[in-house]
Amino acid sequence: MQLSFIYFNFPFWRAEVGKIALFLGDIDFSNKIISPEEFQRIKANGRLDDGTVIPFHQLPCLLVNGQSIAQTAGIARFCGKLSDLYPRHDDLQAAKIDQFLDFATDITETVAWTGKDDSDENRVIKRRELATGELARKLRMLEIIIKEDADWILGESLGLPDITLWRLIGWLTGGSIDGIPTDIIKDYPKIQKICRAVDGHKKIKQWVEETYPKNYVRGNY
Repeated sequence: MQLSFIYFNFPFWRAEVGKIALFLGDIDFSNKIISPEEFQRIKANGRLDDGTVIPFHQLPCLLVNGQSIAQTAGIARFCGKLSDLYPRHDDLQAAKIDQFLDFATDITETVAWTGKDDSDENRVIKRRELATGELARKLRMLEIIIKEDADWILGESLGLPDITLWRLIGWLTGGSIDGIPTDIIKDYPKIQKICRAVDGHKKIKQWVEETYPKNYVRGNY
């Protein structure tokens, strides 16, 4: 099976959860890096410059034997099945995983759209308000749903929800989002614990060493 990820040249959770799932399963795949300029053409035409179809004109996209698959959760589930991180015959466990993928998307959309078309000054103001309001409310929900003394969110080993949370929180606390404080998870010890466990996982450390820019800030855990 030939697998190729299509995404930008930075480790955002939307693509990372699928990529890391494949990496954990020792499944080979390639990366096609898209420039901001080509992405504008993708949004307009739904195709790469080489003609590859991009469903819904969005990234990430995964090519499977030349066929395009879109949407973060759909890609993550597909990659998770290949690497035995997503159940094929346990619908309840699958739904438990799905809820974390979808909730991470909810948080991402909330942050991304807040102040999107405002001036830099107004965007910072609105995101500061978000950090103490709706975003804090959603983080409290995550904190509550993680079990006490849990090493991982679901089960007894690293899974898709853990990877998703780790990179989502890395994005929120990495200092790249104007108005969102880097210590935003300081009051959520269970979220911190999961993120630190993922960050210290042997295979994750290998993935970071091999693929992340040397000066990239993974997050403040």
